[in-house]
Amino acid sequence: MKILAIETSCDETAIAIVEAEGNEERASFTVLGNTLLSQIEIHKEYGGVFPALAKREHAKNLVPILEAALEEAELLHEDAQVISEETRSAITKILEREPGLEEQFFEFVSECEPPAIDAIAVTAGPGLEPALWVGINFAKALALLWDKPLVAVNHMEGHILAALAQPEAPSIKNQASNKSQTEKLEIKNVEMPVLALLISGGHTELVLMKEWLQYELIGRTRDDAVGEAFDKVARMLALPYPGGPEISRLAEDLRSNLNASSQGRTLEFKLPRPMINEASCDFSFAGLKTAVLYLLKDNPNITEDEKSRMALEFENAVTEVLWKKTSRALEETGAQTLVIGGGVSANTHIRRAFTHSMDTTCPSVQFRIPSAALTTDNAIMIALAGFYRALRKEFITDIIANGNLSLAKKP
Repeated sequence: MKILAIETSCDETAIAIVEAEGNEERASFTVLGNTLLSQIEIHKEYGGVFPALAKREHAKNLVPILEAALEEAELLHEDAQVISEETRSAITKILEREPGLEEQFFEFVSECEPPAIDAIAVTAGPGLEPALWVGINFAKALALLWDKPLVAVNHMEGHILAALAQPEAPSIKNQASNKSQTEKLEIKNVEMPVLALLISGGHTELVLMKEWLQYELIGRTRDDAVGEAFDKVARMLALPYPGGPEISRLAEDLRSNLNASSQGRTLEFKLPRPMINEASCDFSFAGLKTAVLYLLKDNPNITEDEKSRMALEFENAVTEVLWKKTSRALEETGAQTLVIGGGVSANTHIRRAFTHSMDTTCPSVQFRIPSAALTTDNAIMIALAGFYRALRKEFITDIIANGNLSLAKKP
């Protein structure tokens, strides 16, 4: 089954074409085409993602990256196409709220054959609704024109499946090529239940999957998401946007220096670990962020070295809380597999700390974490989730964008 996947939930415009086969217990994926365009540079001056601007950029970029993905997948074949007035009118209606997209759309599809794909998957939520609608309407237009079934994908389910997917062992033929690891993936030998720690700019939650695609919410943040806390603290420290990677960079640099020193150094800043000893699997990061704010008010002339120390202490505090809550959830649920997904799972220290903790305290539990390329918003993970939903024939024609779409509820 060939899936064309579209992701526009925030500030990455992404399209991937993935060939998938197998079933829920054992599936393999070949990435035929994968294109992604980030808007980070555009949003820097706002210190965060500006929804109206993100929507405009998605509308501007979708057609060019679709063309690039199809070309990479060798599915782009030029040939003039006649589009009936009825179909043209229906597509115009679908795209009427996406300025500039309609003209690009018809100019492109009128000159190429419908590609040999089996379904179109698109992110329906959660995310920024104006951004989500651009991708959804684009998917609807393609599905109508090419007569392909549509699959609505939950963005967070995509993160879970991307974390479960592992690079397929390369064959001798593949070893001789320059293909990247992400082009061959497989999901197999997954021990249930699966506990997923989902950490991103908008989410911090622990989700349990006892059976395939059936989810139960075990814990969540009561206020700020962890990625949101990283970005807010970075702004307090006057670090460039996006702030999370900047805090990680400062912390890693200082951590390396501390490790290299025979005497070490004593950190001057001590931050709280919110709710770390509370008997629940919920999180809270607002108090940690506020503690940084008060420390900075008490130290208005903070030096660059002190910034690094603050970044290190903040990152350590976050990591300790994430692990303590996750370890509690592992114990309470009896999960046999732990996965981490979402943009913050790219954080070097969090990855290292969880790997060490799992090896030393939970060696019998599988631990899966996505490659760095699959931690951020991407269309490959949407294709994976789209395939799993297509296996169940969960096709839909009237997809609605839902910025607060939930993957699971509290039991």
